[in-house]
Amino acid sequence: MKLEIEYCVPCGYLNRATEAQTRLLEEFGARIEQVALKTGSKGVFTFRADGDVIYSKPEEFDIEAIVATVRSLIPPVDGVQVEGRNLLMGDKSSPTRAR
Repeated sequence: MKLEIEYCVPCGYLNRATEAQTRLLEEFGARIEQVALKTGSKGVFTFRADGDVIYSKPEEFDIEAIVATVRSLIPPVDGVQVEGRNLLMGDKSSPTRAR
């Protein structure tokens, strides 16, 4: 899966975009192909998953909801949803079964 975060440069959304990018990479690791940042203007702050919009301003920004949406779009590996952040931190003990 390819994720894209398009953010308004003049609005100063770079910090929020890079924080979201880091969170998604920590959470999903190698289970996603990329989290690309795309510069924009006119107040844009939009997240896309494989080209489909999953969040767009002015909707209230909620990174947890975005993470949950991405999680629901990524197919489980062998029926197990693995938490990328836990694996990154060395905790391999608690994978959760896909529902």
